[in-house]
Amino acid sequence: MQVYHELPPIYDEYSKVLILGSMPSQKSREVGFYYAHKTNRFWHILEKLFHVNLNTIEEKKKFLLDNHIALWDVFAFCEINASSDASIKNYQLNDIDMILKHANIKAIFCTGKKSYDTLIKNFKTNMPIIYLPSPSSANAAFSLETLVTKYKIILNYL
Repeated sequence: MQVYHELPPIYDEYSKVLILGSMPSQKSREVGFYYAHKTNRFWHILEKLFHVNLNTIEEKKKFLLDNHIALWDVFAFCEINASSDASIKNYQLNDIDMILKHANIKAIFCTGKKSYDTLIKNFKTNMPIIYLPSPSSANAAFSLETLVTKYKIILNYL
């Protein structure tokens, strides 16, 4: 199924890190916000890293901006089955340069192999592009504690 990315990026001129997923899940598209599936661990990881509780979309947006974190996805559109990154094909990238031109980004982090591999292959930049394991519950090889440890590298760029 052809899916278009309809969520706006979250960033401002003070953003220092850019976190990129692949394409919002079906649940995220329904809700209209990133990492919205209740079993996705993205927000739990950030809560543990920053010792906060994030309950609402507005709290999450404010948290990202207050902590100089930009959030978006690699794909502007693609063919995808349900929410499976492995099924992504026939894609176009989002205009990532738009964020880089308006923010003070020091590093890009990709949450998952599909976003990382695609960005490395199709996007040229001198700044670090760093792979992070997917926070999806489908990535059962990583516990929440292990993900938190892996994601700590973000703090080095803030």
